[in-house]
Amino acid sequence: MTTPRAPRNSLTRERVIVGARALADARGLEALTIRALATHLGVKPMSIYHYVANKEQLLDALVDSVFEEFHLPQPDGEWRSELANRSRSVRDVVTQHPWALAIMETRTHPGPANLNGHEAVLEVLHRAGFTVEAAAHAYAILDAYVFGFALQDVMLRSIQLDTSAAELREEIDLRNHPRLGEMAEFYVHASSYPLDGTFELGLELALDGIGQLRTHIDTESLPSKADAE
Repeated sequence: MTTPRAPRNSLTRERVIVGARALADARGLEALTIRALATHLGVKPMSIYHYVANKEQLLDALVDSVFEEFHLPQPDGEWRSELANRSRSVRDVVTQHPWALAIMETRTHPGPANLNGHEAVLEVLHRAGFTVEAAAHAYAILDAYVFGFALQDVMLRSIQLDTSAAELREEIDLRNHPRLGEMAEFYVHASSYPLDGTFELGLELALDGIGQLRTHIDTESLPSKADAE
């Protein structure tokens, strides 16, 4: 089947990015090549290079387009609420664009939405009284939780745990694994997707812990492994 050619002079940078994102959503990053994108858009490959010099520039633009969808924390807002809203937004967006998880933090030439998003989070933390060091810890911890949870979520949804838990359970012999059996029953009979509640619980715990960082001035005042033991 031949892809219809796009009308002459109809290609724009926005169409290139939107087309690349649609292709990645449907087929994954592995399928995203300049040639495949050109076919998808109905143009010649050389037309794409007028807007992005290479695939790396295309990935930079794709990541930036994902950052544009994240909730931008408001500096005058209450810090927990703003960071919670951003975290929920990040989870929702990367669930829609699961390919983004692999490249979100790999770009050495971040775009404006990427930079603005990071700046907004740090400004919220600064106004809430976090030191530069405490803010660095807080940001890293929160992103590790959200991105890690989102990755697990995407993997579980890929096997349809969110919609076909009963069928999945029936295909696995759990007679010798009672704790796994209990967990499977929990998923089957849950009134909603259980990980939704887990995410909110974990987010509250993460924010509780991050809040304690406001009282720490430097890493020497942070709890050490020896102290924990």
